[in-house]
Amino acid sequence: MSRPSIPADCLPPVPAEESAVRSADGTRLHVEVHGQPGAPTVVLAHGWTCSTAFWAPVIHQLADRYRVVAYDQRGHGRSEVPPSRVRYSTRALGEDLAAVLTRVVPPGERAVLAGHSMGGMTIMAGAARAEVAERTAAAVLVSTGPFDLVRELNVVPRAVHSGLRLLLHRELMRSRLPLGPVNPLTRAGLGYAIMGTSATAARTEVAVRMVHACPTAVRANWARVLGRLDVRAGLARLAVPTSVVVGAEDRLTPPVHAHRIVEALADPQGLLLLPGVGHMAPIERPAEVAAEIHRMATAHLPGTRAADATAAAPAAADATTGTDATTGTDPERTAVA
Repeated sequence: MSRPSIPADCLPPVPAEESAVRSADGTRLHVEVHGQPGAPTVVLAHGWTCSTAFWAPVIHQLADRYRVVAYDQRGHGRSEVPPSRVRYSTRALGEDLAAVLTRVVPPGERAVLAGHSMGGMTIMAGAARAEVAERTAAAVLVSTGPFDLVRELNVVPRAVHSGLRLLLHRELMRSRLPLGPVNPLTRAGLGYAIMGTSATAARTEVAVRMVHACPTAVRANWARVLGRLDVRAGLARLAVPTSVVVGAEDRLTPPVHAHRIVEALADPQGLLLLPGVGHMAPIERPAEVAAEIHRMATAHLPGTRAADATAAAPAAADATTGTDATTGTDPERTAVA
């Protein structure tokens, strides 16, 4: 069976700038800047087992009107792999975000932060840090959760006894087995866990290959952190306007987490539920995710003209752009008073 061709919008764009940022403990982080110099800034934080390439479809949607910054979480992509397990922690996530924002957001300015999965946990973990709070205008939390990640997993069917199901989920999370080459079996298994029913074969291929590319030790060390993660204290300190996005079929961070986040936010700006979408919403439905980031930017980021929100909002790709159109039914937005 031949591999599906990679959608054009999933091909990583060439950065306008690249740099290395040192975090508080000296870990080197790879940072990319895309889009328009001098435009309002959007900062993207990817999740567990991914890289800056994860955000490619969203960057393509936003780069014509924003300065878009993406960075590799420690151990991922082109960032440095920490030499010891003690350098994997939620504190490190917050310190890394603070270091990146200090470098890429000029003094007196602010950015919209968007984090997917562990990237959303990064925003929550770093919310209380002055370097983060002073440089953040608004946030978008995508497919993420603040605590109880293993208990809420939906990978193993609920028909399985609850105790055995929890044990299997724990073992699945902390497995140190190498994933090996992508083959039909691993593609189907991982695709089931991370993608929704509306995902195309091509977009599933992109996501599966990205996860497989993550070093085994890095995957396992971050899994250890995620297995006991609790960033509720940081979530309580996230004071900026914040919206939440989740796939209705997300098995890794199911919608129950999104509802908990909205209830805990100081300034909730709504919950966007994407039918037919799994955990990898920015790859599965980049137009909707980019439009949500754009909505938050036009409402809360200085320098973005709200009058352009409708005319300039990112649109789903189609055949005329050389990319495949995203599929699925209309998203559901829950307004929060």
